[in-house]
Amino acid sequence: MEELSIKSAETTRWDCVSLGEVMLRLDPGESRIHTARQFQAWEGGGEYNVARGLRRCFGMRTAIATAFADNPIGRLVEDFILQGGVDTSLIRWVPYDGIGRTVRNGLNFTERGFGVRGAVGCSDRGNTAISQAKPGDFDWEAILGPRNGARWLHTGGIFAALSPSTPGVTVEAIDAARKYGTVTSFDLNYRDSLWKSIGGKAKAQEVNRELVKKLDVLFGNEEDFSAMLGIKLEGVKEDFDELPIASYETMLREVAASYSNLKLVATTLRTAQTASRNAWGAMAIYQGEILYVPQRDIDIMDRVGGGDSFASGLIYGMLSGKPAAWAVACGVAHGALAMTTPGDTSMATRAEVERVMQGGSARIAR
Repeated sequence: MEELSIKSAETTRWDCVSLGEVMLRLDPGESRIHTARQFQAWEGGGEYNVARGLRRCFGMRTAIATAFADNPIGRLVEDFILQGGVDTSLIRWVPYDGIGRTVRNGLNFTERGFGVRGAVGCSDRGNTAISQAKPGDFDWEAILGPRNGARWLHTGGIFAALSPSTPGVTVEAIDAARKYGTVTSFDLNYRDSLWKSIGGKAKAQEVNRELVKKLDVLFGNEEDFSAMLGIKLEGVKEDFDELPIASYETMLREVAASYSNLKLVATTLRTAQTASRNAWGAMAIYQGEILYVPQRDIDIMDRVGGGDSFASGLIYGMLSGKPAAWAVACGVAHGALAMTTPGDTSMATRAEVERVMQGGSARIAR
């Protein structure tokens, strides 16, 4: 496995550009979706959450390439993005027809879960503006070329699953990134609800195996690697109550051997004892070396976005020139902190992340 080659910050406008959908998340708090009478509104999306974490927690310069129907809901999501500090200049605004017959914005209802009651997500995202994106809609030459430029491009399997045209947009972006020496990362993020009506796991593997051949960095968990690439984790029970660490190492080495273009492959290690208590860690392979952060028990307020915050912490470490082992540990700490607050996106500070990495306690800071 080759070493990642990352451009200097002085040569680019952005540290990271993410490509993906951003939805309006509606959260019933301690209640249930089907009995709630009020919802807290947030923004969220698998690819976007990475850019948001890099900007808000780590101070990196980030942008989101996405599209919205131009109506008050789209402008509300834009306002959330602006509050997070992510550059909105790459958002495409699509004319709204008044009722959403031709284009709309996505909604994601998410309940956090508690104890023996697991988290539940119910998305309403069909026919969204970004799902209708096609090659040519984004000027990747202008975005990633000398006029602007980015050190890192992040996207993922959620965006690639939105419609028949979004894999083509993904390829177009990745090809431009490769042309201009921009590191590319991809979170497999398998979602059965997105693939089941368009060919299921067979289609997911057909699409993602081709995309992974073009990438530098790959994120996923054990289900992602199995469902998206057909590479299975051996020796694990269906409920994942015990994680065979040696099997995870074998899985990562198999992924790296199957895709010689990959320079770094990372997976989170999660054991859900209850919805409110998880064991959390990670493992990665970089330059042929296994990097392992053992699981530790953490308390969960809202697990959604934990994997995205792991990715942003790891990416921050690599962009900052830290050792790869430090970057993986940073991802684990950032993901753990992100799951202590509501919403998809991180509310952690870099100082808090570093304190967790150093084994700091949760004593009051004042």
